[in-house]
Amino acid sequence: MSDVEGDVEVRAITDAELPAWLRAVQAGFLQARAGMSDEAVANIRARGDIGGMRGAFDRGRCVGTYRSFPQELTAVGGAPVAAHAVSAVTVSPTHRRRGILTRMMTADLAAAKERGDVVATLIAAEYAIYGRFGFGPATSVTEWTVDVTRSGLDPRWSGPEEAGARIDLVDGDDVRKVGPELHERFRAVRHGAITRDEHWWLRSTGQQVTPEFPWDEPFYALYRDPSGRVDGLLVYETTHDEWGDSLLPRNTATVRSMTAVTPAAERALWHYVCSVDKVVTVKSGWLAPDDLLPHLLPDPRAARVTGHADWLWVRILDVVRALEARTYSGAGTLVLEVTDAAGLAGGRYRLEAAPDGGAVCSPTGAEPDLALDIAELGRLWLGDESVARLVALGRVAEERAGAAAVADALFATARRPWCQDLF
Repeated sequence: MSDVEGDVEVRAITDAELPAWLRAVQAGFLQARAGMSDEAVANIRARGDIGGMRGAFDRGRCVGTYRSFPQELTAVGGAPVAAHAVSAVTVSPTHRRRGILTRMMTADLAAAKERGDVVATLIAAEYAIYGRFGFGPATSVTEWTVDVTRSGLDPRWSGPEEAGARIDLVDGDDVRKVGPELHERFRAVRHGAITRDEHWWLRSTGQQVTPEFPWDEPFYALYRDPSGRVDGLLVYETTHDEWGDSLLPRNTATVRSMTAVTPAAERALWHYVCSVDKVVTVKSGWLAPDDLLPHLLPDPRAARVTGHADWLWVRILDVVRALEARTYSGAGTLVLEVTDAAGLAGGRYRLEAAPDGGAVCSPTGAEPDLALDIAELGRLWLGDESVARLVALGRVAEERAGAAAVADALFATARRPWCQDLF
């Protein structure tokens, strides 16, 4: 189905239009304009998701791009939730302020709602764009830079503290064998995590290398518990020829990803990368803001924050299913007045949380305790925002005295949500 307004038509792209669509994506993200190689286009075609790609066309020229695809997102408590992921959103600089993104986004979110998806997700290249479509920043990430020489770690450290456990350096073939199962175990226990498909593992282990996507093979370190089970994977790269005065090494290890399903695995892998010979600085990559890393060091001050940003944004499409999918920190009742300019999920809802963490949510005509926009509910859903803070900011209205405190007690989580992935 296409949507024509003025000279611009918004519709699904055809297979023949994929190269032009990709060039428009590159332009939107300020990348090279030469176009992608035949091999790169073939790799993208092989993913089989061209049906999720929409374009805006002005007299046959692609001036806007949009891609969506199915995803699963882990809710608080570990339940997988059907999500509608949005990516590759661009509008040509020559066609801004014409409502092109609104047309692409509105139609796509309505289709996702009709299909039965519970939430939509994206990672925002620009903060100011997506709130008006009902998305709220639901997770954030932090990067630490560790001065290994100040960390207090024993430089002679040689292995995990857990008797019988070990760390192995492996290659990409090994990672493709054990990585998917490890990630499934990880996302079952970490709210905010998302699914990774086969193509993710191929791209992330150098199996889809093209001129547009060059590849430098990293180091892969697997942590195995005493039974031999893989409980952690660390992927990192290093500089190799940096020297200070008197030929003292000054190399940096930069972590691409860290996945650990036990504290023992997490501790061992961080200690490992901080003990690599000739490495004096470790950059952590994007981690959860409450990551254990700084406090795994004898001197936590050796790890300083060098980056912090919002990450995964969530747009609630079905309030009842979203609120019933997650668990809560105690018993309580709230009536929420939810506004949604797009008309997808607004209404008044009663949330009744039970002592066991489960909840029932249903439409109601009762007087509201809190009034908020659907974007603010997206902020709260994974437990990484304070209702009282949003009230102070004027983004949530407390219609009944004390309701914000009740909501904060219910929505609170022991750990902060974390999405590892960019999409």
